[in-house]
Amino acid sequence: MRAYELRNYGIEHLTMAERPDLQPGPGQVVVRVRAVSLNFRDTLIVKGLYSRKLRLPLVPCSDAAGEVIAVGDGAKRFRTGDRVAANFMPAWGEGRLTDEKAKSALGAGVEGVLAEQVVFDQQALVQIPEILSFEEASTLPCAGVTAWNALMVAGGLRASETVLVLGTGGVSIFALQFARMAGALVMITSSSDEKLARARELGADVGINYKTTPDWEEKVRELTARRGVDHIIEVGGAETLPKSVRAARFGGHIALIGNLTGRGGVDIVPVFMKALRLSGILVGSREMFEDMNRAIAHSRLHPVIDRVFAFDQLPDALRYMESGSHFGKIVIRVD
Repeated sequence: MRAYELRNYGIEHLTMAERPDLQPGPGQVVVRVRAVSLNFRDTLIVKGLYSRKLRLPLVPCSDAAGEVIAVGDGAKRFRTGDRVAANFMPAWGEGRLTDEKAKSALGAGVEGVLAEQVVFDQQALVQIPEILSFEEASTLPCAGVTAWNALMVAGGLRASETVLVLGTGGVSIFALQFARMAGALVMITSSSDEKLARARELGADVGINYKTTPDWEEKVRELTARRGVDHIIEVGGAETLPKSVRAARFGGHIALIGNLTGRGGVDIVPVFMKALRLSGILVGSREMFEDMNRAIAHSRLHPVIDRVFAFDQLPDALRYMESGSHFGKIVIRVD
């Protein structure tokens, strides 16, 4: 079977390798990978910006969907032919996140999923909703579960509350969809009027272009009668967090997810003066994944895919991710 190996840092050092077909051990299943979706994290890992301490060669990427092709002794959760996806952290089944669970994250501390076959412990997998294609299901493990955790678990989102979503990448678009599914009012930011128009088609109530409206936090306060919003999906980092703090209501919730603008100091006084709740979100558990899938199936929600690349087009897909041109998710079809 074929697999991508990162043998040195840099997109140019990704190599298609031939590896032996896999066999399951006790409690394990082998998954024939049908689709892999990309996250910004994957570009950082490949370029050596995530960590320089990873064990190379490494199969990159964390998010995949496929079908079970072999079942080991004692593995009773799945049968051959089942359509499945793996949790981002295979060791995080339920409960609180721990250091041990975090170290199981696919595509960094352990081998990833950018291969034709991957072997998993049965506890790491979830059934994917019947309404979704493999390409759609591959977008769920990181971006989908992160947005679900941020809003539904850590945020406790309720109908009629307001949600501000920064950007139009994978997590942000899932957050828009889940917030609308829950009956919330949604505001979203982007530097592109075209992307804002697409977001409105998905149900966004308000779109704000942060290039033409650089003080977007004041626009948010204006649109909420100076009250601020209940929840903010914060993917920007140091540059945008002070603005998010300003845009949040007293006692509001900010889900800290990304760091796209780099690092820097943040004035913490407004945080406690407004009694804000900041939640650091590192994806989620298998239990959250399964809850999310039930909601997706019930609401018949379909993930938003920007482009699908062929398996041998991985470098092109990573460069497209780097460009920031995408709206929603980028997927690799593993034929």
